[in-house]
Amino acid sequence: MGNTIRALVAFIPTDRCQNYVVGDLREMPLDRMVDLSGSQLRRFPLHVCSFTELVKLYLSDNHLQSLPPDLAQLQNLQILALDFNNFKALPRVVCTLKQLCILYLGNNKLCDLPDELSLLQNLRTLWLEDNCLTQLPDVVCELSLLRTLHAGSNALRLLPSQLRRLRELRTIWLSGNQLTDFPPVLLRMPFLEVIDVDRNSIRYFPNLAHLTNLKLVIYDHNPCRNAPKVGKGVRRVGRWADETPEPQLRKARRYALAQEESQEPPAPLLPPSS
Repeated sequence: MGNTIRALVAFIPTDRCQNYVVGDLREMPLDRMVDLSGSQLRRFPLHVCSFTELVKLYLSDNHLQSLPPDLAQLQNLQILALDFNNFKALPRVVCTLKQLCILYLGNNKLCDLPDELSLLQNLRTLWLEDNCLTQLPDVVCELSLLRTLHAGSNALRLLPSQLRRLRELRTIWLSGNQLTDFPPVLLRMPFLEVIDVDRNSIRYFPNLAHLTNLKLVIYDHNPCRNAPKVGKGVRRVGRWADETPEPQLRKARRYALAQEESQEPPAPLLPPSS
């Protein structure tokens, strides 16, 4: 039924569509939460900005490309979900919401983040997955209370050394990027508990046993020739994960050889026709 309604709404002119979707939303909800996810919105409904006590605002899975300056009235907002929209740049008004703890920005078209993001000093969780980032913006390293960073499915090749400033960071998700080496900065972050570098291009993993707070490392789907050494009780997810402390060297070499042999050789060039 929901999909049918969405399909019908898609054919309604924009103004009428917005009125249809949010027409009943005229008063501040008792739970101080507004969820307009999947509502086919192309413009943010301005009257929501009058709900100044709002704590949670979900705008996921719409067609938004911008937000109005009036959003700055929502100074009690702690959770803002903007994922699965069409943002090519983060609206700067978001950076005025200084009580934000969780910010969802995944599945947009972001290539960078504004410097003003550093104003969000209460941010604990930041979702950036599935955007167009070729490097992690330096401003992320200024979010001093950040505990969880989701930056998977971008085009990251390395991480900035300033990331080690984030002493509250406990979980970092980097799967589906273009890392060819294990990021050196992570070796200097002993407070990390979860590291996910699944689906990258890392060929060698350094010793992680000195990361004393580590609980889980995910390194599957990399062309690696070894498993990372880890401390006692740390769970590894990837090839040779069940072997302690690391795979036998002979077996690792045999696997690497098989991987190389399994690659099809390039087709021979055809002789020029006479």
